Amino acid sequence: MSDTKAGARTTPVLGGNQKLVVAIAVLASFVSFLDGTIVNVALPKMIGELGGGLTAQQWIVDSYLVTLGAFILVAGSVSDLYGRILVMRIGLILFGVASVAVGAAPTVEFLIGARAVQGIAGALLVPSSLALITSNIRGAAQGRAIGIWTGMTSVAMIVGPVIGGLFVDLLNVGTVSGWRFAFFINVIPIAVVLWLLVRLGQRDVRKPGVRIDYLGSILCTVGLAGVVFALIEQQSLGWGNPAIWGSMTIGVLSFAGFLVREKYAKDPVMPLGLFRARNFWTGNVATAFIYGALALSSFAIGVYLQEGPKLPATLAGVASLPSTIIMILFSSRVGSWSGRFGPRLFMTIGPITCGIGVVTMLLVQHDFNYWWQMLPGIILFGVGLTLTVSPLTSAILGAIEPERSGIASAVNNAVSRVAGLIMTALLGLITGER
Repeated sequence: MSDTKAGARTTPVLGGNQKLVVAIAVLASFVSFLDGTIVNVALPKMIGELGGGLTAQQWIVDSYLVTLGAFILVAGSVSDLYGRILVMRIGLILFGVASVAVGAAPTVEFLIGARAVQGIAGALLVPSSLALITSNIRGAAQGRAIGIWTGMTSVAMIVGPVIGGLFVDLLNVGTVSGWRFAFFINVIPIAVVLWLLVRLGQRDVRKPGVRIDYLGSILCTVGLAGVVFALIEQQSLGWGNPAIWGSMTIGVLSFAGFLVREKYAKDPVMPLGLFRARNFWTGNVATAFIYGALALSSFAIGVYLQEGPKLPATLAGVASLPSTIIMILFSSRVGSWSGRFGPRLFMTIGPITCGIGVVTMLLVQHDFNYWWQMLPGIILFGVGLTLTVSPLTSAILGAIEPERSGIASAVNNAVSRVAGLIMTALLGLITGER
């Protein structure tokens, strides 16, 4: 075999139109993932200007994750019904409007509401963008494309604090705080994606006979909101308060009703039959733990570095930059390796490496030293994520037939967002702070 053929086998080449599809999918998802983490370093300044304590900080994060996690399921069906490109366009425009509303928020309550709308828009973006890849790219090239997508969207989750920190510290114009510009800037990548969609010139393919399970969507939303409200507000009200145990009860019963509904609904939001595929259900269990850990560590590190060692927001964001560099350099290559050798080895080594990295960060002491106490753990965490994310996504979507890729990606992304949502809500319970 010639070297050229060997190289083609190890590194699948994407065609011109396929590159455009990947670029659209990456950018459309990027803004959603980016905003989910930019907020982590902006929280102290937001609360300083608008008021509120740890509870308000948790709601600023979780109002976004509640709607994102709940509506991302129905978004998979919506994209199949109305077309992925149309849904992506609507999601982009709505996300842009909501981002401007967040940046212009006059009160913390208004900001929390605008963040919830952002979550709905983000739910429309993520499954439709990944489904655009799986429906346009096949074979070994699909593994590489998914590797690029997962790598870049994961980078967005890590680089968000860096971008947010720069805006918070450096872009204060008159009486307008820099954190507000961190949300206004979303308009630029959104406009670029809308232009690229025009260049793609692809017509939507709609799946006939699809219906949206509105009852399932309502039950899922109420279930998540009830549980999260109880976990966050119990810090100030206590578990004995009727509002707390009542919302927890309603949330648990609603989510149980959602699962029953999904078993018997003709067109379920989350088809339980997907979980009969071993790689799908085991991959989603792994996703819950991995993304729960990522969300919790990102939130905790961003807030701690500003309120503990009193680092400026920019340095708090830059602290996670080594992980970002590792993912940018190696995610697509790991995706190609996973296509050749299978995902199992990577999905074993990756989470173990992430765990070692998190444990290493426990070395942090009152006499703070980033280089010895945090950097080794951040590097290990980045290596672990790089080894895990692309193979994990490929294994999950590869277990489901392509025509159901939209709902499969929606379920997987919902699992990851809900895991982050629950872990963030639990933070106050873990630390005992208010």
